[in-house]
Amino acid sequence: MSKTESAIQWMENHANDNRYGYDQRYRWGERGDFDCSSAVISAWQAAGVPVKTRGATYTGNMLSVFLSCGFEDVTGMVNLATGAGLRRGDVLLNTAHHTAMYCGNGREVEASINEKGTAVGGAPGDQTGREFLIRSYRNFPWNRVLRYKENTATKSVDELAREVLAGKWGNGADRRNRLSSAGYDASAVQTRVNELLRAKSKPQAVYYTVQRGDTLSGIARRYGTSVSAIQKLNASLIKNVNLIQVGWKIRVK
Repeated sequence: MSKTESAIQWMENHANDNRYGYDQRYRWGERGDFDCSSAVISAWQAAGVPVKTRGATYTGNMLSVFLSCGFEDVTGMVNLATGAGLRRGDVLLNTAHHTAMYCGNGREVEASINEKGTAVGGAPGDQTGREFLIRSYRNFPWNRVLRYKENTATKSVDELAREVLAGKWGNGADRRNRLSSAGYDASAVQTRVNELLRAKSKPQAVYYTVQRGDTLSGIARRYGTSVSAIQKLNASLIKNVNLIQVGWKIRVK
């Protein structure tokens, strides 16, 4: 699993577990609660990116620390109004007020507010189901989008396509997001997947090199086919049994 995928799954798992809510006083999970910045920082720290160790503590210093830890500022590549161009795991940041992470499929995940509508004083855990939540993407407004530069993109397109066919990368938009988050070209992988599926659906011809003493009928028996089928596949080469020659490569099915 890539570090990006590990971080976004940490956020999603916490949002889906009501033991985790929102609080700015006990914000590092002491009682199960986080605020917006401590959640995102903790997610990446848990994924193996030492943003907390390097000094990230709140939205105001996340930008500089995250950039020093292997993130790049991709704000110019994204339509903040619609979310077009965002990838699963992107960090959405308003350097003065708020931060969240993009889940893919038009969704974001964040720690938001406690059950009292305040930043402190609520009960531990999520009392409303919306203290730490997954919601539809919206422009907070964000003024930075940060994307982690993964170092895991080492597999070939063919290898990835075969892993996709084995079910290792999920399906649909989830698959595209995971491949992109890991640094791979999801479109190139899908093209190769389609090629492999087409090749698998086509009957594969077997080529046989004629040896001395071979006859078409003997070859047909060996491969469970017929003389007429061999002659049809090799119409330009074989007219009748007597024209078979040693060394010819003929298709037998």
